[in-house]
Parts: sequence; C-alpha cells; structure tokens
Amino acid sequence: MSDLSVVREGGQVAAPDSLTGLLVPLADRNLLLPNVAVAELITYRAPHPVDGLPSWYLGQVAWRELRLPLLSFEAASGGQAQVNAGARVLVLNALGGRPNVKFLALLVQGIPRSLKVGADLQRANVPLARLELDAVSLGDEQARIPDLIALEQMLADSGLI
Repeated sequence: MSDLSVVREGGQVAAPDSLTGLLVPLADRNLLLPNVAVAELITYRAPHPVDGLPSWYLGQVAWRELRLPLLSFEAASGGQAQVNAGARVLVLNALGGRPNVKFLALLVQGIPRSLKVGADLQRANVPLARLELDAVSLGDEQARIPDLIALEQMLADSGLI
C-alpha cells in the first residue's frame, strides 16, 4: 500500500485527493517532504564541527534537551554544504526504526512553504542526484523527493549514530 493510500470503511483502499507537503529550500534545489516528516523548524546555530568526519555531517545541534546530528543534504548527495543568510535547521522525524534515533536535523536555506499535493503531480524529467528518489514539477518550480531513510543509513554506516 502506498503512503498516499487510505483504507475506507469496508476495507477498500483509495488515494486521498491531496496530501499536505512542505517545499523545503536548499542552496541548490528544493525538496518536497510530507508534512508529517517534519518535527520543527528552528533557528540556525553554527554546530560544533568535528575534524575527520564526512563533509555532509556538520556537527551537532541542541534541540529540546537532545543533541541532534546536523546534516547537509546537498553535500550528502554530491554537492557542497552552504550556509546562506536566512539558514534554518529543519528537525526531521527519523524513519529508519532505530530505537536510539528519533530525530535528525537538516540544514535548510529559508522557511519551508506548505502546499497541497494532489494525485495529478507531474514528474520532472531531470537527472537525479544520490539520495533523490524522484523529481516533480510544481508549476514553474521543481522539487526533489529525498530518500530520508538512505540519508539516515549513511549516518549509521559512518558510525555517527
């Protein structure tokens, strides 16, 4: 059953008319995330960097009595980490099912925008980077669908969680 399907009374499976998503601005692209993947948007504070770690691991940030790994999606998918004016930290609900990892932090370049996404969403015919599952057209904008589970797995494979 897809994430967009729901079970109606009588056991029938149907897709809802729309889903609320967040258009998340990065330095070099937009990501489209389901609203439920996001726990909170917080002010960017420079993390404490640690030498010898991957370029996509920016350090740790404090959030609600926790220390979260702050990641750069751009660097993890083959680009460069950038901190521009207006940078923020998006706290994501971890999806990998690890009992010791409930949240991750992602560097973003502004405030995400809420939007309704319907079944008529059009695929964008663009090359995908590592950690991108798909790309979609949203009017005159494009957005990438990130593989958040693979991002979390990279973190685990590096021994950082």
